[in-house]
Amino acid sequence: MIKSKYKFDTLQIHAGSRPDPSTGARQVPIYQNTAYVFKSILHAEALFDLKELGHIYSRLSNPTVSVLQERIAALEGGIGAVCTSSGHAAQILALFPLMSPGDNIIASTRLYGGTIQQFTNTIEKFGWAAKFVDIDDNDKLKKSVDEKTKAIFCESISNPGGHITNLVEVGRLSKSFKIPLIVDNTAASPFLCNPINFGANLIVHSTTKYMSGNGTSLGGAVVDSGNFDWSESGKFKSLSAEEPAYHGLKFHDTFGPYAFIIYSIAVSLRDLGMTMAPQNAFQTLLGLETLSLRMKKHVSNARKIANWLEQHPKIDKVTYAGLKSSKYYDLAKSVLPKGAGALFTISLKDGYEACIKMINKLNLFSHVSNLGDTRSLIIHPASTVHRQLTEQQQINAGLTPNVIRLSIGIEDPKDLIDDLKQALE
Repeated sequence: MIKSKYKFDTLQIHAGSRPDPSTGARQVPIYQNTAYVFKSILHAEALFDLKELGHIYSRLSNPTVSVLQERIAALEGGIGAVCTSSGHAAQILALFPLMSPGDNIIASTRLYGGTIQQFTNTIEKFGWAAKFVDIDDNDKLKKSVDEKTKAIFCESISNPGGHITNLVEVGRLSKSFKIPLIVDNTAASPFLCNPINFGANLIVHSTTKYMSGNGTSLGGAVVDSGNFDWSESGKFKSLSAEEPAYHGLKFHDTFGPYAFIIYSIAVSLRDLGMTMAPQNAFQTLLGLETLSLRMKKHVSNARKIANWLEQHPKIDKVTYAGLKSSKYYDLAKSVLPKGAGALFTISLKDGYEACIKMINKLNLFSHVSNLGDTRSLIIHPASTVHRQLTEQQQINAGLTPNVIRLSIGIEDPKDLIDDLKQALE
């Protein structure tokens, strides 16, 4: 893990950013171009052979995107990051260097519905498989790992239920099996949680959410901690063995701890093309400049609203880990010392019909499938973002028909409570 002399509030503004050398522009320029001029034939050869690092083509790298990658890596305490076109693309990019046909991952049952769908059906087209296990059950986790298991995948704060993963225990388990722990840190953001401190090896983000913060820009990121030995077990041949696409180059031997990052750019982005657009990188950089300020307000609002909802006679249950009634309350204080996030679910006593009526009556809350916006958002997961899951998968994720997901924004909390009150009553 890279330690910086600067604090979070400084890094979110300055990391990766330098005045433009030709114009002196202080804000990061948008490099809206596809290709970059080579200095000579020898320079081009060196770039294509990975003997020299630099920009070739914007499917691989772009100066605007590179600043965002450096900034996200700094905020997470990683050695580097690769940005992608979406959070879903980041998940595939995280797995691509690790997996071969016939391999599997262990995945938490408490994941975003789109991730469960991707891991259930889509990755089978690559010949990969996912074993879904209750991430709280260490015995089941241990029994699920076999010689073909290449990673454990979980969310720091689960979407939609706000469940908190015991990253210390899961990290210890993954280390004992010499497989990487991949943590989706989207719902927490690096301001609230640093999974690398708890044993994570790779971090994935949908930068669309809290990092961007304003509902304008799709994106994803994979952060490498630099703390995993890709050669030790012999399982990760894309990184440790000879790479035929680069004349037998061994990425881990050549690039050491940067093997995953350079492979992800030189091979994964080159061949899969899941590249972030520079305009989206620029918008996300603007969002990151206020991340800590926004997250403090998100958490403060979520605490007040969750406490109010828990007392309402029409609410059966609130799943917010910031409540003392939550079984994850103590764990959240350890894993997320600055707050348990702003994403949680509520269960209505009067069932599905009451959910429909409530959502239709709201004025300030937006009925959308996004989360992590400055605006407060609401959705009925079982009929939307988790609709493609089986009934059992929905139950495993805590999504019975009477459950609503809330993403609390940064508006005045009294206004939000008044909106919820009139919709419930």
